[in-house]
Amino acid sequence: MAAIKNSTVILGIDPGTVIMGYAIIEVKGNDISILTMDVLKLGAIKDIYERLEMIHTKVHSLIVQYKPQTFAIEAPFFGKNVQSMLKLGRAQGVAIAAAMQSKVLVTEYSPKKVKQSITGNGNAAKEQVWHMLERVLNIQEAPKYFDATDALAVALCHHYQTSSALKGVSKGFKGWDDFLSKNPERVKK
Repeated sequence: MAAIKNSTVILGIDPGTVIMGYAIIEVKGNDISILTMDVLKLGAIKDIYERLEMIHTKVHSLIVQYKPQTFAIEAPFFGKNVQSMLKLGRAQGVAIAAAMQSKVLVTEYSPKKVKQSITGNGNAAKEQVWHMLERVLNIQEAPKYFDATDALAVALCHHYQTSSALKGVSKGFKGWDDFLSKNPERVKK
């Protein structure tokens, strides 16, 4: 599937070495559609290097199939388990390398930034993020894994951060309510 003219295709990744979430959205004007959203399950494979190769292969195949112009990935959060952080960093690096190898523009977002972009609350729970995605994108069916919805949130966050409609929101407004009150024409009914 090739990118349609006058549209933007964004690949969002929630990196992981056990489950990697991925989602691809297409933005045409004000319309956002989900092209795919799923997970790559890696837990059954014991060899970390085999897992990393599978991540690279999956990201590369998504890029070949959907031809995204941009690649957005969630940055690892800083936890207390150093070994987990190292593994997650490797998974993220391999996914980024696949995008760079295909000459796709890469952008990284902190988990807090993604949640803030989607819900207005940087400390929102995964369920809150999912419910907002459900409303904004009119999703009818709940996914089996939040890793997939996290990837969708990353892709949508990237769209919000790069679209002209929301540039400067954080500087000129006190929040979404303030933005909406000053821009009533932006609300879809």
